[in-house]
Amino acid sequence: MSDYVYPEAILFDHDGTLVDTEPVWAEAKEAISHKYGKEWSEQDTLDALGQPMQVTYDILRRNGVPLSDEEIYDALVNHAIEHAKNESVELLPGVAGLLQEVADAGIPCAIVTNATRHIAEVTASLAPEGLFKTIVTNDDVKNAKPDPEPYLLAAQRLGVDPTKCVAVEDSPSGVASATAAGLKVVVVPGMQPVPEGKGDLRIKHEDLIFDQILKLNNSK
Repeated sequence: MSDYVYPEAILFDHDGTLVDTEPVWAEAKEAISHKYGKEWSEQDTLDALGQPMQVTYDILRRNGVPLSDEEIYDALVNHAIEHAKNESVELLPGVAGLLQEVADAGIPCAIVTNATRHIAEVTASLAPEGLFKTIVTNDDVKNAKPDPEPYLLAAQRLGVDPTKCVAVEDSPSGVASATAAGLKVVVVPGMQPVPEGKGDLRIKHEDLIFDQILKLNNSK
C-alpha cells in the first residue's frame, strides 16, 4: 500500500451506504400517511430515495397528508430519533472494517447526506473517534443532491481538493452529486439501481475494502 497515493479525504453518503436506515424512513412516512387515512406506497419510497426532503414533503401532500414541510419534517425526525433510542443502529456489512482502515491511514472523512443530522450523528459515533470531521445535511446547503453543492461544501470544510477525494454512494442522485463535484465515486448496491456507466467503481458492501478505494484513487 505504500506505493499508493492516498485520497485527501473520503466522503460517505449515509442512508444505505453506512447504515440501512431506509426502512426506518419508509416506516415513518407510512405512519404519517396512515394517521390521515392515506397510503405510502413502495413506489413512493423509490421516488423519494436519495432525493431532497422536499420530494418527500411533496409526495405526502400529493397523497393527501395535510401537513406543512415543517410538520412533516418534525414527525419524520421524531420517529427516527425514537428508533435510534429503542433499537441499535448498526453499520452495514464491511463498513466497520473499512472505517477502521481509513482511520488507521489518517484520512479525514465526512458524511454527506440528504437526511437529518440527528441520525447521521448517531452513525458517526459508531466510527473510530474523530474520523468524521464534518457532516453535511440538507440544512447546510441551498441545493441538495443531485446538485454538487453538498460534496463541494464538505470538501471546503475539510480543506481538501474534491478532485483528489473519493465518494462512496448508493443512489443515482448521490452519484450524480459527487461526480459533478469532481470526486471519484465508488458505487455500492442500494434500493435504487444506479445506471450503468455512472460512478467509477461498483462493489458490494462486504467487498468494500480500503485497498479498492486506494486503487480507484490511483487510477487515471
